[in-house]
Amino acid sequence: MIPNDRVVIIGAGLGALYAALALAPRPVLMISPDPLGQGASSAWAQGGVAAAMAAPDSPDLHAADTMRAGAGIVDRAVARMVADEARAHILALTDLGTPFDRDAKGGYVMSREAAHSLARVVRVRGDQAGAEIMRALIASVRATPSVQVLEGWLATGLRRDRDRIAGIELMRATGSATLALAAPAVLIAAGGAGGLYAVTTNPPRIRGEAMGMAARAGAAIADAEFVQFHPTAIATGADPAPLATEALRGEGAVLVNAAGTRFMLGLHPDAELAPRDIVARAVYAETQAGRAPALDCRALPDLARHFPAVFAACMAAGIDPARQPIPVAAAAHYHMGGIATDAEGRSSLPGLWACGEAASTGLHGANRLASNGLLEALVFARRAALSIAAEMPLRDAGPVRLPDPAPAAPPDPALIRGLRAAMTQGAGVIRDAAGLGHALRRIATIETEGMAHPRIANMTAAATLICAAALMRRESRGAHCRSDHPDTLPEARRSRLTLAEAMTLRDSLATEPEPT
Repeated sequence: MIPNDRVVIIGAGLGALYAALALAPRPVLMISPDPLGQGASSAWAQGGVAAAMAAPDSPDLHAADTMRAGAGIVDRAVARMVADEARAHILALTDLGTPFDRDAKGGYVMSREAAHSLARVVRVRGDQAGAEIMRALIASVRATPSVQVLEGWLATGLRRDRDRIAGIELMRATGSATLALAAPAVLIAAGGAGGLYAVTTNPPRIRGEAMGMAARAGAAIADAEFVQFHPTAIATGADPAPLATEALRGEGAVLVNAAGTRFMLGLHPDAELAPRDIVARAVYAETQAGRAPALDCRALPDLARHFPAVFAACMAAGIDPARQPIPVAAAAHYHMGGIATDAEGRSSLPGLWACGEAASTGLHGANRLASNGLLEALVFARRAALSIAAEMPLRDAGPVRLPDPAPAAPPDPALIRGLRAAMTQGAGVIRDAAGLGHALRRIATIETEGMAHPRIANMTAAATLICAAALMRRESRGAHCRSDHPDTLPEARRSRLTLAEAMTLRDSLATEPEPT
């Protein structure tokens, strides 16, 4: 194992960058598959950051909306803690140079998104929040001497010394032999699992590998069954699918079908601003029925200036959103599940912390409240950093230099396509026992065919956990919809599962005949 005295942060999105800054001057090594700012979900985030910045809003109201959206399984203490800390993080990002939208008096311009009772989402030029926050954080990290960034490297596994995580396995992002690197502490901040699905808004690398490698090392995984499908991915056939931010609906855009009918009006009192799971299922139903759902933004003024990312994505696809509705589809967007952590970001394995979408803190419950994702990453990145710092004495560490490993083939793209198809068909917007069982059998076959590659093993581990947890939850709650168990049970509980337990369930299905 290559020696190293730096805290290792796996990932290069908002949570990873923010934690690296919070750990300074402790030496940090960030593992980034792509150049900083590229390939991270944070940079693609359009909506903004939810925070109660001024009256009449309050942390109490923010926490209440979070719990309401989460369908009964949000950790109340975590929701209140995050809402209480939100304003301080907005001010910290402002100090770092994030150009949040401000009014003539200097106040923050707030927008309203689905399931929020008030306008409380802080934005940058409509849909540029993620990109601009990342730009400010990257500049700060580049200027911080204690942070070393290894670009073009990908973590593929964790090493244990008895019960404690003591190192990582990594390879070149383009494919290579695996190296082992010592680590006094590891923080996983490497994204979610949306790319396990055939239609997703996530960057190409975000395929559950962070959760999978932690699970393979023995970490407990919480709420894996809860995958949020965004209702308004732009349906042009692009992979990943461009996103039409929820803020458009907050500004007055409406959902219509091919007949021009607003189909959300009869489904929920808040219509287009209903919780995401309800809107996503409605969009999915319109698609399945062949009624071509679309987002009508024609009443919104100057889309090119107010929502430049959405406008550019539409125009690139030959759609003028000022003149025609934008075709949309429900797409895998955010994973509420992940590595189970406590309030300080600690996992069930000593030496391993997690934050951001790779973690499951109890904030999101069964259905994440819009724009709480970036907020959670900020809050828990700092908390994890402080927890790590409390366990590690401040000491110098030289730069890490890795040998040049022999090249090796990347994962078989055909296996990844098969996995994404299996997840979409069996564990998508609407699920049932037969579909989940079929998906688990298919995942097992893909795992066997790709067992020589650790990245395939990480992906299939994550997929197995999602499907197993979904099969075990015999109810419909939030983003988890079972057509064979449509009711919500009176007992609200989070799920907690190890990979060994999920594999036991998967293996038991191998002995059962496939339903005809």
